[in-house]
Order: sequence, then C-alpha cells, then structure tokens
Amino acid sequence: MAKTTPAKFFQEVRQEVSRVTWPTRKETLVTTAMVLVMVFFAALFFFVVDQVMSQAVRFVLGLGG
Repeated sequence: MAKTTPAKFFQEVRQEVSRVTWPTRKETLVTTAMVLVMVFFAALFFFVVDQVMSQAVRFVLGLGG
C-alpha cells in the first residue's frame, strides 16, 4: 500500500466532503420529528408490556394485584 502525505490526505478528504449531499433543514427537522415520534411509541409500548408482565408475575407468585 502506497504511503500518502498528510497534504494529499487532506486534499482527498476535501474532495470527498464536497461530494456529500447534505440534508436540507426541512429534511433534518422531518427526520428528527419522526425519530422522536417513534421513540415515544417505543417507550409507550415497552411501558405497557412491562406493566402487563409485572401484573402477570405478581398474579403467578400470589403477591396480590
């Protein structure tokens, strides 16, 4: 493998960064909102499952409930 000088490396990095298609502000906001909604639903789902499992374990072990 050929060695690359630091100057050549940074030149290649700049070329690659210039080829990147950066998201628009709107795309960033929409994807952020979608992530937050999915996190909310996942948290709600796991909360409900945890409560059901907790009640089931209490019932099976006869700890009341």
